[in-house]
Amino acid sequence: MTKWRFKGLRSSLLEKKQSVEEYPFGPDAAVYKVMGKMFALVAWQDDPLRINLKCDPDEAHALRSMFQAVQPGYHMNKEHWNTVLLDGSIEKTVVLEMIDASYNLVVKGLKKADRMKLAAMSS
Repeated sequence: MTKWRFKGLRSSLLEKKQSVEEYPFGPDAAVYKVMGKMFALVAWQDDPLRINLKCDPDEAHALRSMFQAVQPGYHMNKEHWNTVLLDGSIEKTVVLEMIDASYNLVVKGLKKADRMKLAAMSS
């Protein structure tokens, strides 16, 4: 399996409806948000890349036991966030599913008005 490149990962993250990229923690950490709430953080200058993703606590623990490249969220709430080392050891489709799950969890946690506004917006 091949390692991720930032350009491809960035494209996948920005394809999410109303996803925006910001650098609130400095130039080394790309943060991806929907409606002002973070769903991913990428250490884009690391080799291999690292991405923090929100996760259901039970799912987070399951993923950590299944994949050596999935660890408790670095500098995050370790119950709700995982750090995934994108070293090629996890199939890209599985990583994309983790990204989808993170995005969907954040959207689900938005205020009802924001969810309705998001639903009404085009990508």
